[in-house]
Amino acid sequence: MKQRFLLCCLLCTVIATVFAQDENTLLRQIAGEKNDSIRIEQIIRLFALHQDTDPLKDMQAAKNLLQHAYDAEDRVSEAMALSEIGYAYKSIGDMTNGLDFAIRALDLAEDLHHELLEAILKINLGVVYKDLTDYPKAIPLFSDAATKMAAEKNDKIQSWALMNLAQVYYDNGKTDSALMYAQRTYELVVRTGYTTYLGFICTQLGKIHARLGNTSLANGFFEMAIRDAQTKNAPKYISQAYFGLAEFQQQRSQNDSAIIYATRSVEEVAHTSLFVLSMKPAKLLSSLYEGKNNDSTIKYLKLFIAANDSLYNLRSIQQVQVLSFENELHQQQLAKEKQEAEEKRQQNIQYVLLALGIVAFIFVVLLLSRAFITNERMIEFLGVIALLLVFEFLNLLLHPLLVRITHHSPVQMLLALVCLGAILAPLHHKAEKWAIKKILEKNKRVRLESARRTIEKLEKEL
Repeated sequence: MKQRFLLCCLLCTVIATVFAQDENTLLRQIAGEKNDSIRIEQIIRLFALHQDTDPLKDMQAAKNLLQHAYDAEDRVSEAMALSEIGYAYKSIGDMTNGLDFAIRALDLAEDLHHELLEAILKINLGVVYKDLTDYPKAIPLFSDAATKMAAEKNDKIQSWALMNLAQVYYDNGKTDSALMYAQRTYELVVRTGYTTYLGFICTQLGKIHARLGNTSLANGFFEMAIRDAQTKNAPKYISQAYFGLAEFQQQRSQNDSAIIYATRSVEEVAHTSLFVLSMKPAKLLSSLYEGKNNDSTIKYLKLFIAANDSLYNLRSIQQVQVLSFENELHQQQLAKEKQEAEEKRQQNIQYVLLALGIVAFIFVVLLLSRAFITNERMIEFLGVIALLLVFEFLNLLLHPLLVRITHHSPVQMLLALVCLGAILAPLHHKAEKWAIKKILEKNKRVRLESARRTIEKLEKEL
């Protein structure tokens, strides 16, 4: 027994080390990747390590990515990290924080005007609304993401949006719409070979056809879902497919078959970290055995209670860990705000020094033009430099305001810069003519006055 325990601990340590290596490798790749779309794909692979198995590890990976994003000023990675933190919160049942982070992430993505990023984060936000059963808000997000990804020919992300639409319409009782979107998703993933969620999609189709009374199709899709999940060695999706099939057999009053499939659903996750998924099939088994076999009824009722207790204990542990995570995240955000405040202060200091430098330069030009400089070309040159400094400084001050107004839109930014140039260029030209003319006239008067004093002095000496 002791040897088995030590072997289990060693195996867990090895697995944890491998995952850590994968995570660190992906984080290094993300940090070194300049192409936004490739970086997003790498981030998706990073989150796929824990997304469906351990929300807290997923949350930690997102926090690590968020720190990288702050350090590198990588707003794409920042948006992805915020969205994944929201997804992790949703996974542990904290819908308030899940919704908050998902909205913050999408707001940031919309400022960046990146189609792929916006589509992914709309799907993530839609998933939160779906779990809140706020279908009127979820459906437009999934639909918009599906349409944009179809136009971009991004089949993978399009399939995410379509399968979520199928789920929303199924949960909302609109079975015909659910069938349409589930069928579109199935055809898309089979055609493109992107079969990561094929088992889940087949389970969806099985449940939809079961509701429609299409017995042979329902059985066929459930069996396809089980085969695909077994091929991928995915206990979560195997258990879900068996449970869907068990519910279908119960609806058809085929209770013996329902017991077989519900039992298999329990067995697939019984000795895994996904043990809590056995709760629903255990409850179903308890009801199926009721009145037939009291021992089995009690057995699965106990299993249901154990799974429920496990879920409660897991959530209690998660809440403690989440508090620690939130403190780390708060400190991380405080450090970012402090850094941004310091950068803003340094920028303001530079603006003040630039303004003082320009004023000093103009003062020196005026001073020299009155006393030392007698070359008109030199006066004109220094005058032009002084005015260029003034107008370019104005342009520098106005540029951040234009960025905020136009939200980085290239077309709007171009129009704004053209309008600014149309105002500043004539002003610069008129100011240049007026200022240089005044300086030259002042310089001529100074020179004439100096010449007059020299002549008077010479006349006195003669």
